Amino acid sequence: MAGKDNYNMCICGVGGQGIIKTSVIIGEAAMNQGFNVVLSEIHGMSQREGSVSTELRIGDFEGSILPDHSADMLLSFEPIEIVRALNKANKDTKLVFNTHPIIPSSGDKPYPNTNNLISILEENYNYVLPIDGNQLAIDAGNIVSLNMVLLGAVTADDNFPISKESVIDAMKNNLKPQFHELNIKAIESGYQWIKG
Repeated sequence: MAGKDNYNMCICGVGGQGIIKTSVIIGEAAMNQGFNVVLSEIHGMSQREGSVSTELRIGDFEGSILPDHSADMLLSFEPIEIVRALNKANKDTKLVFNTHPIIPSSGDKPYPNTNNLISILEENYNYVLPIDGNQLAIDAGNIVSLNMVLLGAVTADDNFPISKESVIDAMKNNLKPQFHELNIKAIESGYQWIKG
């Protein structure tokens, strides 16, 4: 496990969920706290329904690509996308993921049962943190705040090197003022979900 000064993170999901914006906010918050940050290029298609992932390295790293099994955290906006990213995980990686599936309109295979998926992950990984991000975003006021719910969830992890306050400041710098209140509520709800 990396120390607080070196942290590897993979963020994944489906196009249109706010993965890129989330990565930018985390990166800016990290820089505001004095960390070096390397953000990988976006992998995949950012169009709706395409898989998207970014890799963030916080600390003294030269390369932007996470070696396999080196992630301190996987943050996934969609259940199947966490499975796609498991090559970056080890047994102690924190697996934070939204439990609400996005079933591809073009898919001809049945979508796996999310509860079964959670059980399999729990058998193989020490820190499996599913979160009903969609419901928390709706409860906060709008489904579009899903990425802020998940952002709040990651700040609740004691090993995450960036404070919730820094994340909120970076959010305010990247999103329109009329959405600040909604997004703060969403961040707080994700934070409280993980803190329990």
